[in-house]
Amino acid sequence: MIEFWHNPRCSKSRQGLALLQDAGAEVTVRKYLEDAPNRTELAAAHTALGKPPAAQMMRNKDKLFKELGLSRDSSDDILLNAMAEHPALIERPLAQKDGKAVIGRPPEALKALL
Repeated sequence: MIEFWHNPRCSKSRQGLALLQDAGAEVTVRKYLEDAPNRTELAAAHTALGKPPAAQMMRNKDKLFKELGLSRDSSDDILLNAMAEHPALIERPLAQKDGKAVIGRPPEALKALL
């Protein structure tokens, strides 16, 4: 089962979901803006991604990122806390399966979970 953090307003997120569904994958959709992941879940996703700099999990060109005084050099702890408080900062889509996670940019990257 793939857990898919989805924003239906995002074309890349819609494309990623379609890619997984067209491949016949079992997908649980989580609209992360409505059902925001908590700090613990974000840390688990960070680990499942292989612990890249947390800035890679974020929409760091978003206006809110700058308004909050964040930078790509901010600590992972600060950035994970910011995503927990402001889920709109989470890069989308993000999919997880069996302890592995992938950010679907480009959507074809999601094939790694199939």
